[in-house]
Amino acid sequence: MRLSNSNIFRGTDATLNPKKPVRKERKIYAYVPAAYKNGTKAPILVMHDGPSRLKLVKNALDNLTISKNPKRKIPAFIVISVQNGGNDSKGSQRGLEYDTLSDRFACFINDEVLPAVLNNREIKATYPNIAFTANPWGRATMGCSSGGAAALTMGWFRPDLFRRIITYSGTFVDQQDDDAPEEIKYPLGAWEYHSGKKLIENSVRKPLRIFTHVSENDNGAKSSELSHHNWVMANKRTAATLKAKGYNYRFIFSRSSSHCDRRVYEQTLADTLIWIWQGYQPD
Repeated sequence: MRLSNSNIFRGTDATLNPKKPVRKERKIYAYVPAAYKNGTKAPILVMHDGPSRLKLVKNALDNLTISKNPKRKIPAFIVISVQNGGNDSKGSQRGLEYDTLSDRFACFINDEVLPAVLNNREIKATYPNIAFTANPWGRATMGCSSGGAAALTMGWFRPDLFRRIITYSGTFVDQQDDDAPEEIKYPLGAWEYHSGKKLIENSVRKPLRIFTHVSENDNGAKSSELSHHNWVMANKRTAATLKAKGYNYRFIFSRSSSHCDRRVYEQTLADTLIWIWQGYQPD
């Protein structure tokens, strides 16, 4: 998907740092499990920073869709793994997409990415009647680091589109671009979920199911308790706020592990997918 063809993320925003390269095109990976039946309205999982961790999700999906244990069985969801727009942090296209508090990225996925997958010639050659559910409870999103922040932000601003959220090593810190228009309302970016404006605490509870995780040695773990860049504190406070607000949530703190640690995924991902899809009823 060429960025220049997008109506939402063209790679030309004025907030971008010209020293941080922007991709000319982004790759989108779609995985349709063997258990999917052509023509049915499939639930979906949108993954950020594609194809990162796609193989792990595919392995879990292949095994758990055919599980004989009803408590371990998951629906045959289709995975859409989306590459970011390039680079990282403030002033980058990836940062614009993932760290900005708005509904813009959720709209990009819903309005541009999902139709592109459904209309892809190669996919339609194998699944001519492929379809995605419009039920927001059949739409999950997953990411790590800033991709984790993006996952929560998608559900937070557009719960009518996405309601099942998976975030590992979430960047619930101040990484929103300093000259972003959103700074007026959310001056500390994703830090506002749990501090400052106390966005979660002071908002009406939304219809979301949320998994969060942070590692003991995650980014900024050694920084000051007052820092807006302390990953561990930010995730613990986000989890505590979700609990206090009565959200259906799960929080994992992994010891002796680091940022987006693969070992954490290997130990937890299957159970995370089982938990996040609990209660799903197909169309």
